[in-house]
Amino acid sequence: MKKFLYITFLVLSLFVFQTAEAQCSMCKAVAESNLEGGGAAAVGLNNGIMYLMAFPYIMMATIAFLWYRHKKADK
Repeated sequence: MKKFLYITFLVLSLFVFQTAEAQCSMCKAVAESNLEGGGAAAVGLNNGIMYLMAFPYIMMATIAFLWYRHKKADK
């Protein structure tokens, strides 16, 4: 059962990453055109990307910590 869940997660994550990759070229084009015009929207866009990128890592670290604490308490 665990092997099936791992494979399912892998397949689903491949679809998500493929969609995210297509968006990056659009964001890059908008940021480059804005910088050429003297705007500062690219800085805000980069900060927003970093902000959104941090939350999945924080969530996974929290889940891993809670799992570790639960396993340690069982022993």
